[in-house]
Amino acid sequence: MNLFNAIFRAEPEGGYTAIVPSLPGCVSYGKTLSEARRMIEEAIGAYIASLRKHQEPVPSDDLSFVTSIQIQTRKGSAARVYATKTAVKAA
Repeated sequence: MNLFNAIFRAEPEGGYTAIVPSLPGCVSYGKTLSEARRMIEEAIGAYIASLRKHQEPVPSDDLSFVTSIQIQTRKGSAARVYATKTAVKAA
């Protein structure tokens, strides 16, 4: 079984876009967060099926982790980057 990180973004017009960074072009949308999750799970399945059909390797995020980065900028000064303390390591 492979593990994939998905990023969910609330859209200004409503709904959520979901992307899987380790699968280029694997993007989906749902009107609710749960629908977006179901849709990206289907998109991941279809993506993997295509990779296997074309005998290409299936990547995964088993060894990656996710964290949020906050960048604070001030006029005329260099950007300062702060990583949050809530990194999530893949199981």
